[in-house]
Amino acid sequence: MIGPVIGPPVGGFITTFFTWRWIFWINLPIAALGLVLATLFIPDVFGEEVTRFDFSGFLFSGLGLSALVSASAALDANVVSPLLVVSLLVVGLAGIGLYVWHARRTTAPLLDLELLRYPTFRAGAVGGSLFRVGVGAVPLLLPLLLQLGFGFSPLRSGLLTFVTALGAIGMKIAASRILRQWGFRRVLIFNSIVSAVFIAAPAVFTPEMSMPLMIVVLFIGGFFRSLEFTCINAISYAEIDQSKMSAATSLQSVLQQFSLSMGVTVGASILQLALALGGSSTLRASDFWPAFLVIGAISFLATFSFARLPEYAGEELAGRKRTGSVQVNISNVRS
Repeated sequence: MIGPVIGPPVGGFITTFFTWRWIFWINLPIAALGLVLATLFIPDVFGEEVTRFDFSGFLFSGLGLSALVSASAALDANVVSPLLVVSLLVVGLAGIGLYVWHARRTTAPLLDLELLRYPTFRAGAVGGSLFRVGVGAVPLLLPLLLQLGFGFSPLRSGLLTFVTALGAIGMKIAASRILRQWGFRRVLIFNSIVSAVFIAAPAVFTPEMSMPLMIVVLFIGGFFRSLEFTCINAISYAEIDQSKMSAATSLQSVLQQFSLSMGVTVGASILQLALALGGSSTLRASDFWPAFLVIGAISFLATFSFARLPEYAGEELAGRKRTGSVQVNISNVRS
């Protein structure tokens, strides 16, 4: 949680007093430090069973997903021809279709789609992806609203948006108690509704709105979003055996990255549409509210996926049912 807390104000400070290019150059020493620390402190653990690498699945899924992400990113780019966008969409859908066909015919697919038969994993995959589409758009829309719409400096914008991460840290203290009291299904359903409301909340922000009120809204929103992530990441693996854990984490990681990137695309596309309908070439504060409402509505759709969970899904993980098995500390699940 340290990264999301210090990232926005540090980025705002760099952009305000130096140059935005250092936002990217600063990744090099951080990456080098990460390599050193991973080498020193992360054990080199191997799986019990080694399977042959699914090279065909790698090609099909890699081609399909990269083409779909590229097509979605090009939807709101005026310099990209519509023919190229359509071509990328066709290639992406064809690649995904070929991968699904291939995965059903191989014993050890790169991304095991059979895992979706587990209700808890399916809820985490489908509901989690819908929720992340909305969340993924917020880091794009909120700084643009504050800087272009309200005229905030990058530093002031960063100092305001990092409050969301502080709310997420506050959630870590309360997550275990909340889940023991209410269980995964109830928390996921109720919390996805509340989180969707707070994702859409910046639609009512105005330049005249008091700063303390904005801070409260962003802090509470960060709290509930982090609780939702913790629940999703935990419940997704409630029924997964250790032998399938590697395949499950791989599939979830792909879905997470894809849905977050789609969130950026959705947010940018709605802004582009608002500009076109408004007949303006520059973004104004009044152009942002449709985008926030749309991403809030998409996150709300996750509620229907979580509602299909069994009533007592993940009870052992939540600490509501004690057995001889090892109990999982929910507060340590990364959001």
